[in-house]
Amino acid sequence: MSLKLTAESFLAGVRASGLVEPVLLDNTLAELRRHGRKLDNAADIAEELLKRGLLSEWQAEKLLQGRHKGFILGRYKLINLLGRGEMSAVYLAEHLAMQRRCAIKVLPANRVKDTSYLGRFQREARAVASLDHPNIVRAYDVDQQNEGGAEIHFLVMEYVTGTSVEKMVKAKGKLPYVEIADIIRQTAEGLAHAHQAGLIHRDIKPGNLLVDERGTVKLLDLGLARFFKEDDEESLTIKHDEKVLGTADYLAPEQAVDSHNVDQRGDIYSLGCTFYFALTGHPPFTDGSLVQRLLAHQTRQPPSIKVDRPDIPDDLLAIVEKMMAKRREDRYQTARELADDLTRWLGEHGTEEWKQKNIQLISMLYGTSQANAMTGNTGESPQPASQSALDDLGPAAPAARDSGISHGSGIRSEHPLRSAQQRKPHRPDGAPRPKRRRKSAQSSLAGRNSAHAARRQISQARSQYEMEGHWIWIAIASVLITLGVVGGIYLIVSSGHSNSNDQGGARPSETVVTPEGNGNS
Repeated sequence: MSLKLTAESFLAGVRASGLVEPVLLDNTLAELRRHGRKLDNAADIAEELLKRGLLSEWQAEKLLQGRHKGFILGRYKLINLLGRGEMSAVYLAEHLAMQRRCAIKVLPANRVKDTSYLGRFQREARAVASLDHPNIVRAYDVDQQNEGGAEIHFLVMEYVTGTSVEKMVKAKGKLPYVEIADIIRQTAEGLAHAHQAGLIHRDIKPGNLLVDERGTVKLLDLGLARFFKEDDEESLTIKHDEKVLGTADYLAPEQAVDSHNVDQRGDIYSLGCTFYFALTGHPPFTDGSLVQRLLAHQTRQPPSIKVDRPDIPDDLLAIVEKMMAKRREDRYQTARELADDLTRWLGEHGTEEWKQKNIQLISMLYGTSQANAMTGNTGESPQPASQSALDDLGPAAPAARDSGISHGSGIRSEHPLRSAQQRKPHRPDGAPRPKRRRKSAQSSLAGRNSAHAARRQISQARSQYEMEGHWIWIAIASVLITLGVVGGIYLIVSSGHSNSNDQGGARPSETVVTPEGNGNS
């Protein structure tokens, strides 16, 4: 840290940066004074602000150098520099209101005028925004702002704490078979989703596969991605006469000739080279110049993995070799096909921990009974699959989701699919357990909701029927009562008329009208 800046200048820079709320800064300085601390040294003040979490080391270093601009980008506060490349710089940042950590990729101001870089940066924003998968880093926002007359373009992405496959191999050496097979499987799951969305990555390599603390793989850096259906006029590759894009040690043969004429099978080749690197500790071709290595990918077979790993299972070796076939037609044709093959291999060779963690995934390929036999799970409920286990399983995807798996959280629904072998035996006291209705094959949250909805509809119909029946009986009773009342009134009237007739004699009464003045004879 530089000590040239005065305390007053340093504090003025802190206030101008917008990193610390003015009231909070004033209260902190007042507290330091109450404790007898002298505020005449910029480095000491920076150290105190660091202890209280008001500044990061990177922020303090820049402020001590007299640089106070550029810490705030839109609604985000830059915390630390994560990495810098030819095209952009990536920072750890935090949303000012939500306080959510994220990664922000910033295009340098001097690159904005370069239409190739700006177009590629905007392409990445489009690519990431079009995808939503647990094995692909997610995009939150894309924006730009003017600062001092310069345009700053930035992309806000999901921040993942983890280690790249490249760093893992450098730190631990050759990776175990099951561990790297699962990493490649998860990457294939993410690629299957990207390919289904019409996008190819074109820069698959160990440095772009990030493994987080839970073992979930995140596919990074879509800066070279290309959409399948774009025409030549929209292609940055052709527009700027950039024939070869990608990383030489992991480039597919056809991509080395023309990066524009590459499809999803190019990503599969590059992933195969990444697989090779993780198993051996080095790329497929290490000798010669860049041009010679590119040519080797087209004309030569790499040294066998058995040279470095004599004990590699033959079926796993066959998967890697098929991924790295020179002819596109000889490779896996889809990432979905590759992911399924690796799942089968892991189902047979994986550790018990992996099998238990991914029993639902294995069930999708082998069936529940065989999955339980493979895992030795005869009485326990299946464990949840990993986050990426069931996304984009093609035709099997609906069945996978109906099995109660939430790949976003790795949490299984309350009532997992259970086979006959998994049902509990009779109770210890000898009393038989009450028989339960057999669960349907799709015992999932969606299935239960449908069943509940059906039950509710039946119950409502039954209640409505009973209610209508009540009203019918009430109507019938009302009619009977009305008839009874009318009948009673009729009888009373008839009875009164008969009594009046009886009082007038037996013969009927007759009235004779005679002319006035005449007497009776």
